[in-house]
Amino acid sequence: MASFTGADEVYTYIGGIFDMAMADEELGPRFAASGVILRLSYTNPDSVIVVDMPNRTVYRGDDSADLKPTVQMFMAADVGHEFWLGNVNISTALAKGDMRAKGPIPKILKLVPLTRALYPRYRAQLEAAGRTDLLAAS
Repeated sequence: MASFTGADEVYTYIGGIFDMAMADEELGPRFAASGVILRLSYTNPDSVIVVDMPNRTVYRGDDSADLKPTVQMFMAADVGHEFWLGNVNISTALAKGDMRAKGPIPKILKLVPLTRALYPRYRAQLEAAGRTDLLAAS
């Protein structure tokens, strides 16, 4: 069963954690320094999030049509959700085919340590929204 009922929930929760990351006074500049424009294409539900790290901007859906991503990642929204809960290792998910990627993967793997600081914030965001059902599924 899918964690999210529609694209709006993907944009709210997964997009929201990227909003937090880009706005963070410590992490935002570190993500920006990577120079990465990351396009995440999700299924179930279909949704797209583009994170323009150099400009510290997050786009949802078709708002990002003009941006050329450095790295593209493809996965089910449930995999993205589980990643932010700290339950998915990107290298393993890529090897198993749970995630697919295009572009210089080492660039995105270098960002993974920064994301770990956001796992508790993702959980807190879900709790604040009363979405303990999404935490129970993990």
